[in-house]
Amino acid sequence: MPRRVDLPGAAELFRPTGPDAVPPPAVPPAPAQDPEQPAPAQDAPRLRPGAAPSPSGRVRHEEKITVYVSSEELLALERLRLTLRAEHGLAVDRGRIIRAAVAEAIADVYAHGGAARLVQRLTP
Repeated sequence: MPRRVDLPGAAELFRPTGPDAVPPPAVPPAPAQDPEQPAPAQDAPRLRPGAAPSPSGRVRHEEKITVYVSSEELLALERLRLTLRAEHGLAVDRGRIIRAAVAEAIADVYAHGGAARLVQRLTP
């Protein structure tokens, strides 16, 4: 009969072990304030008055696909990404480029039917 071994969990492995090891407080205690002095302002992000924070442009996607490409296609995609950054000031990742290209291809097929570039490219 095989013998089961009890192994320690993460809490046991990463806990302080020294006699004076006390976990640091989650929030450092606030220094005592002199009642005569006003409390310092909290560090807040510096926003222009009346300006809304700018969106990052990122969108959360629920679905995922895996696409295999040749090394030449991957190199061409990376060159495109760098060209978009250098010449057009667009710092986008490969996924965003692919999603934009897929959206353009779909719109082209619905707009032009059999005359769409994707249909022409896929037709033998």
